[in-house]
Amino acid sequence: MSSESPKTFTIKNYGCQMNVYDGDRMAELLSAQGMSAAADKANADLVVLNTCHIREKAAEKVYSEIGRLRRRDGSSPMIAVAGCVAQAEGSEISRRAREVDIVVGPQAYHKLPEMVASVARGENVVDLDLPGLDKFDVLPKRRKTGAATFLTVQEGCDKFCTYCVVPYTRGAEISRGFAELIDEAKALVDEGAKEITLLGQNVNAWRDGEQDLGTLIRALDQIDGLARIRYMTSHPNDMTDGLIAAHAEVEKLMPYLHLPVQAGNDRILKAMNRSHSRDSYLRILDKVRAVRPDIALSGDFIVGFPGETDAEFEDTLSIVREARYAHAFSFKYSPRPGTPAATMDEQVAPEVADERLQRLQALINEQQTAFNRDTVGKRTSVLLEKPGKLDGQLIGRSPWLQSVHILAQGLSIGDIVEVDIVDAGPLSLKGEITMRAAA
Repeated sequence: MSSESPKTFTIKNYGCQMNVYDGDRMAELLSAQGMSAAADKANADLVVLNTCHIREKAAEKVYSEIGRLRRRDGSSPMIAVAGCVAQAEGSEISRRAREVDIVVGPQAYHKLPEMVASVARGENVVDLDLPGLDKFDVLPKRRKTGAATFLTVQEGCDKFCTYCVVPYTRGAEISRGFAELIDEAKALVDEGAKEITLLGQNVNAWRDGEQDLGTLIRALDQIDGLARIRYMTSHPNDMTDGLIAAHAEVEKLMPYLHLPVQAGNDRILKAMNRSHSRDSYLRILDKVRAVRPDIALSGDFIVGFPGETDAEFEDTLSIVREARYAHAFSFKYSPRPGTPAATMDEQVAPEVADERLQRLQALINEQQTAFNRDTVGKRTSVLLEKPGKLDGQLIGRSPWLQSVHILAQGLSIGDIVEVDIVDAGPLSLKGEITMRAAA
């Protein structure tokens, strides 16, 4: 256990974009207390592991990472385990890894400076409170951002899919206030953000009175200097007609929709407690494509869910073919302690799930490559976000969230440029600049 107040810190984020947002906010909290980000991460005084519980063996990977933090002289930095693994494992983390000083859940990290001070006084701290959105009242004003940035608008989940831990680690669905979000978005734009991605476990469940996500997007559209709006991750049950209409009516809303279906067979969807059917999902996609024909669709899939037969897996392949995804994430089912699916009969053999995953990923990769190749010959705008590996190269994102590599001498990160797409691979595009676009 550390007995000195740390002067430097580093934060390691795992998993989803929400964790990236949370990690940035924790960095702001620590910086406001006079700490600075460590130039040498290996020698940081405080290490925050901002964990994710979605992937297989997530907890064991955290314990392995804790072990790697031990230094050659036998010492360790002050260690805080934050995020969803912290919420799920609780005090067990401190019991199994005595070098951990702080265990803090995703709704209590606004107390991190107080926890650090307690550790410096010789105390261990565990805080797994789920106090709604109290943390947003305490967090400092956003003062640093990139050209593309995240804005959390909603947290938690009430859907209780049988395979998922999120309702237990993030709590119930709760939305931040409309005025608060507009103010934060304006502050981000004032600091240089050109693109804002709205985040939530079920982002399209956001509500403030009669206002829904479509209303919020239309309000953000009025902010001068904001050029692009995105949102993720959405649930099919919350895709309202007003939100779908925003894809046609709001020019700043990018033509990209991440809408997980998880499986293509109705019996499996019911066993997952997804509360939508194959047909209702596809009808949503039809509605979106009707108002925005160039939409890039993205999804999530789980293969090998308990009891899934070969024929039911074929239904998943067929819905992928019918939906025509530009991108998708796919995973083998893995049990999460405390979830209903973990105790279901007929757990699928690992080798069967492996084979199914390989077939699904091959189809998804084929579709992604085809979507990218269809972009060749188009002229489109690209927001430049980071340096590339080559001299003078910058990497940006197309409206369809594709990575675009450009030789861009004389241009800067944050610029929006018009490019001709001249080549495409499975993972990225190559563009040639035609002119700088108006931001």
